[in-house]
Formats: sequence, structure tokens, C-alpha cells
Amino acid sequence: MKKVFYTLFALIMVATATNLQAQKYTGGLIDKTVALIGNDMIQLSSIEAEVQMMMVQGVTSDKNIRCEILENMLTHKLFLTQARLDSINVSAENIEGELNSRVQQVLTQLGGEKAVEEYFKKPLYKIKQEWREALNEQLLAQEMQKKVAQGAPALTPSDVEEFYKNAPKDSLPIISTQYQIKQIVLYPNKEDAVMAVKERLLEFRERVMKGEKFSNLATIYSQDPGSAIKGGELRMASKQLYWPAFSDAAMSLKPGQVSQIVETPDGFHLIQLIEREGDMFNARHILLKPIYTSDDRTKAFAKLDSIRTIIISDSIKFEAAARKFSQDPKTFINGGLLSEENSGSSLFEKDLLKPTDYAIIKDMKVGDISEPFESSDNEGRSGNTVYKIIKLVKVIPSHVANYKDDFNVLLTEAKNRASLVEIDKFVSKKQASTFIRIDPMFTKCPFKREGWIK
Repeated sequence: MKKVFYTLFALIMVATATNLQAQKYTGGLIDKTVALIGNDMIQLSSIEAEVQMMMVQGVTSDKNIRCEILENMLTHKLFLTQARLDSINVSAENIEGELNSRVQQVLTQLGGEKAVEEYFKKPLYKIKQEWREALNEQLLAQEMQKKVAQGAPALTPSDVEEFYKNAPKDSLPIISTQYQIKQIVLYPNKEDAVMAVKERLLEFRERVMKGEKFSNLATIYSQDPGSAIKGGELRMASKQLYWPAFSDAAMSLKPGQVSQIVETPDGFHLIQLIEREGDMFNARHILLKPIYTSDDRTKAFAKLDSIRTIIISDSIKFEAAARKFSQDPKTFINGGLLSEENSGSSLFEKDLLKPTDYAIIKDMKVGDISEPFESSDNEGRSGNTVYKIIKLVKVIPSHVANYKDDFNVLLTEAKNRASLVEIDKFVSKKQASTFIRIDPMFTKCPFKREGWIK
């Protein structure tokens, strides 16, 4: 349902509230009211502020982008007006949480508070004040849209079947090929590899303390290719973008100071703070990941190969072998069955499988058991090497969703379309009963729905 709730707000970011005192439209034009809708006005400056915000987000402007923004603002106003009439409220906590998230995002993208103030030509406290008001209106409108969408009638199985029969086949969802797999996993001797990494990082730290440049060591030795080419430098960014252990360590440093060894799911780090600004920082780091020996691999492969042999000879079932031998705590109890963490589904599309695993199973047949191979653990974390064998249990080829096999997918699709019908009916009804006037400079816009120009 989330897709439905935000369909009409895809282009409405922070600056959509038309009562913002947004910066004036540049290029010699004076700010003006370009639309009246009920008791609200939409200013040209608000549209230009939204264009500016979208450019920060990386959206490429085209000739119709302002028309799209205006139409979204008009729709937004219809929901906002009804939200006020229905006395809908949003919590201050939600507003502040969303505000802080968006401010941090812009600070990171533009490179800090000073850069943001220069870009928007106003102090940060003023930007926050305006965005807070805009977010309040945006969240009110979204809550109203949810309420309208939830007014769609409940669907029975027969309704879903009727939806399936009547829907054009080319409009139905395409279900990608799905795989069901079971695995037996062994871990390498992690202690020795971790100790070697830590000793190496302690050596680097000592060399920096003696005057060697941190950036030179990062360029030569760091296993983070994105930052290594820049001497380990990351960029000014919100602490929220990093693992908590990493950001906590960086934020505790003084400029130029080097941290102790920090462990994250990515590996082990040394961090040197460059600068800190509020909840943002810029730092250099050296990342090293545990490297396991060929002896570890050889031993694990030999054991997995012997397990595979006794399974193939029917001396033990794969599921029983997984319970007995697998070291993966998340799958061994289920006989090695791999499940998606969020949905709980045991069916995986290609993109949800680890690349190393997919490379193995793509040429297997149902019932086959792979040769031992090297992969990463269930978290998919860099440096968390594991060794495994996989059994391909089931393959469901790509197909158009059908009532027999994909009822839940069709139910969701039917609910979404029913909700969109309710939203469309609401907008059409409010369009007809609301005073709307649009400036001639926008009357030639290719609006997606009729009814705006009266």
C-alpha cells in the first residue's frame, strides 16, 4: 500500500508548501502567484524552490518539470484542505524526525552547513523553519491520502479472481524467476585472520604517530577502493550514514587525531578525523578485512566434499546433514532452508541472492547439490567469508502473475488499484467543487488529469 499512498507525492519534497517564503525566482523574473486553489496560493518561487531541491536530489530538469510540480502542488492542496476540515493531526515527533533526516541528507549532498546556506542563500535555522512548516503540511496531506485510500472496499478471493480475469494480461505483474535453496555452511578460522589484521593496523597507527602521512598509508593499503584513491578521505557527511561504531569513534576524535582499531561489519578500520561540524564529519580511514589462508579453505572444502558425498550416497538427507554439520545459526535449524529476512519467504529472485550463490545455482538442476564454494555469510558483509554447499530445491520460472500461484501478489495489486480509484474519485470531486485559477503562463501545461483549467 505504501506505493499507493505516495503515488501523488513522488515529486513533492521538502519545499512543496506554497506558503513558504522561498527564495525568489532568479533570472530577472519577479515572484508572483501562479495558482489559486480554495483559500491557498501557489507562488512561482515555491515551484522554483522545488526545482532547486530536486536538482540537489539529482533529478534532471526538463521542459515540463515545472508543470509536473505545479500539478502535484495542486493535488497536494486538495488533500491538505480536506485534512484540515477533518481535523487530522501529525505528531511533532514525526515532523522533527523527517526534518532532521532531510536536513542531514542535504547537508551530506552539498557538503556541510556553510555550503547549504550558500546554496539556498539563507541561514540554516531559517531553512529548517520553512521546511518544518512544509513538512507539517506534506504529512497532513499524506495522512489524508491514506485515509482516502483506505476507503476502498475490502476484497474477497472472488473479487481478486474477478480482477485477474478482467485485467488486461499485459497489465498484470511479471513474477521474476524464483529460487528455493538449502545450504550447509562452514566458517573459517576467524581468530587468526582477525589477529593478523589488527596487528597490521596497529603497525599503521604507530607509523602515523611517528610522522608518516595517514593518507599515504590509506592509498597504498586500504581495502576500500572508493576512498583509497583519495587518501582514505570519505567526505563531509552525516554520522547517520555510517555504522554506529564507526561514527561514534570518528565523532570522539579531534581533527588530526587517529582512532584505535574500530570493528564494523565491513571489516576493521583506523580513522583520522579531518573536521567535524554538528552531527557531520569528514574523516580518512584505512579499511582492512580478514584474509583467510588457503589451509582454511582446503580444510573446509574437504569436509564439505565428504558431507556432499554421504548425502549423494543416501547415507543421510541434506536436511539432517545441515542440522548436524552447518555452522550457520539462521539456517541449520530449518534443515538449511534459506529465507528472506524481511518477508520470511524462502523464494528468492536473482537480485536477492548473493552474486556468488547465484553464479553457482544458475546452471544447476532442481535436486542438484553444488560442489563446495566460497561465499559470504547471511548478512552479506564484506570480509565475512564462509564456505558452503547448496541444494537447489525449487525453481519457479518467470511468468505473468496468475490466480493459482500468485494470489497474494494479485491481492496486493487489486488493493492498490482499488485505492487509486478512490484517490482519483476524491481528486475529481474536489476539483469540481474547489475554486481553482491558474496563471496563463501554466495554462498550456500537459497536465496528467483534466479539470485544473476552468
